[in-house]
Amino acid sequence: MAAAVVADEAERARGRRAALSFATIAVALGLPLWWRTTETYRAALPYGDIAGLGRLPFQLSVPVAVVFAPGSLPRDLLRPLPFRDVQEMEIPVNVRTSVTSRYEMLYRSTTAQEEAALNAAAAREADAALHPLQDASLGSLTMYVVPETSPLLPQGINAYVGKHRSALVRATGTLPALRSRLQQLTQVMSFTASSITAALSDRVPDGQPGPDARRNLKSSLGYEITFSLLNPDPKSHDVHWAIEDAVTRYVQPVLDKLSWVANFSVDSQILYYAVLGVTPRYDKESSSFLLSAHSLPHVINPVEARLGSSAASLYPVLNFLLYIPERSHSPLYIQDKDGAPVSTNAFHSPRWGGIVVYNVEAPASPQASLPLHVDVDMARVMEVFLAQLRLLFGLSREELPPEFLLESPGNEGLADWELDRLLWAHTVENIATVSTTLTSLAQLLDKIGNIVIKDDVASEVYRAVASAQSAMDKLATGHLHPAFQASKEAATSSERAFFDPSLLHLLYFPDDQKFAIYIPLFLPMAVPILLSLAKIIRETRQKKKEPTKMD
Repeated sequence: MAAAVVADEAERARGRRAALSFATIAVALGLPLWWRTTETYRAALPYGDIAGLGRLPFQLSVPVAVVFAPGSLPRDLLRPLPFRDVQEMEIPVNVRTSVTSRYEMLYRSTTAQEEAALNAAAAREADAALHPLQDASLGSLTMYVVPETSPLLPQGINAYVGKHRSALVRATGTLPALRSRLQQLTQVMSFTASSITAALSDRVPDGQPGPDARRNLKSSLGYEITFSLLNPDPKSHDVHWAIEDAVTRYVQPVLDKLSWVANFSVDSQILYYAVLGVTPRYDKESSSFLLSAHSLPHVINPVEARLGSSAASLYPVLNFLLYIPERSHSPLYIQDKDGAPVSTNAFHSPRWGGIVVYNVEAPASPQASLPLHVDVDMARVMEVFLAQLRLLFGLSREELPPEFLLESPGNEGLADWELDRLLWAHTVENIATVSTTLTSLAQLLDKIGNIVIKDDVASEVYRAVASAQSAMDKLATGHLHPAFQASKEAATSSERAFFDPSLLHLLYFPDDQKFAIYIPLFLPMAVPILLSLAKIIRETRQKKKEPTKMD
């Protein structure tokens, strides 16, 4: 009997040890192993640096060389040439963002070669002769101060802005007056408060952004340009347009210049039976059809449905449409808001493109055979399209005093300083976009804790932050081209990080689904262990309550 009791007690002790062993292994080894193998991997991100990007002050430094020709020195210039000076101006954006424009002026005399170039007969010839002698770096400017009696500038003209990065300025009697004139020129040829505010439109309080913030194209790594010929009445008009030759002759020089800013692709198409979607009004006095200004916005949507170019595009699409009115609605003219006919018979839509209405002359004889053969005057059409392209990129000429003369850019479509102006704005916009993108990503990852952050995503974020900081440093030192390249790299990396597909793997995997998966796995194993532990605790308490027998 005693042996049976001892054996039974030993069996119970062995059961207690086995239960304790299973419980210990499950808690000490199983739970940490399960936790480690099922946790969401989240690589470390520079949250502090991301938050700091939005608070970093912008400092835009523009190197400006002021070159005095013989006989052009102001009377009150007391310092000997050469010398340096700095002019700074604050551009208000909002409470968190400060922008400082810094013009680093170098005052010096002309060299022998520059003096010879300034002896040209006209300002245009002098500008061409001075171009090889100037600093060719992007963002730099050179102002040549000529005597008041210089024949280079026409009568009544005090400043001439050339096609490159230089200007001719008529000398003034005093240094403050000259500095005021130079300040106007440098802002026109680099950036203005409105252009920087438009680039930082995401940071400007509601209601305050200027019209340029909604009109100009947003900065992008690439753009697609589509030229479309709309022939709604092919039975009446057999239209021929030499689009390939026109693009090569008129558009490609402009795109070659804009290749500093982004990559461009060009295509063309012909759409038959494509109407505007708005019925024009017939005017008896002029025997023509009219499209009023308030009806123009309703033209875009029906036409855009037929284009089909933006559906599969990764980049913004710029649409340029040449519309040949059907015979029953010819001639067709566009009116402005005041009811006056538009000289170009065209209109443009911000961030979308433009439309040119091309009227076909009616045949001299009513019995003329149809369809009529139509050869489009591509020079006239492309002149309008290029003007619309400039407006889309915010390259409209600034309102200047009448004594300022701007040289036409010629076949290239834009001057060198206009390219710099575009690069200044796009660099600032890229940095602001990077800050907004990374801030949104950081807030998203902080709010949803079960999103996986892989090492390659983290490396893209670190690269974007470093490139954005490098771009701001380059802007502060006046190196526009490296700053723009760094801002493009930052924008590319931030977009890759934000739209990485791995960030969506566990986004829709809530906690209730986790319990639904893990409870059937752990409950059958946990119940016996818990019951055994409860039994051990109960038996231990009973032993403590039993009195000890004394022999």
